[in-house]
Amino acid sequence: MIRGVLRWVLAAFYAAAGYLHLVRPEPFLSIMPSWVPAPEAVVLWTGIAELLGAAGLIQPWSKKLRQAAGIGLALYALCVWPANINHFAMDMAREDGGAGLAYHIPRMIAQPLIIWLSLWASGATDWPFRPRKA
Repeated sequence: MIRGVLRWVLAAFYAAAGYLHLVRPEPFLSIMPSWVPAPEAVVLWTGIAELLGAAGLIQPWSKKLRQAAGIGLALYALCVWPANINHFAMDMAREDGGAGLAYHIPRMIAQPLIIWLSLWASGATDWPFRPRKA
């Protein structure tokens, strides 16, 4: 029950983020590390990946497809972490401190939780709730 609810919450989060990547790419472009090639294309394709991942999480036909979507979204969250770190560094270097540590520290902590949640909610893993074998 809780896994299904969290799968829908995660799908809604990723669908909203994907939509924003497509219709308002500027905030995402502004935090992109300078070493990333073709940043506009990266933002476009990350938005598409989020939308496809969200759709895969909630489709009712295939457990394997839900698991693949969860794995894909977990990998996606891992791959965009450098942009979050870059945003943290750029923001904290601002004279006014930007959004501050109260914003950035929870965001950094949330990233591994989102990675795990993508895997768990999709059914790709049962960790840490799997019963121990006797």
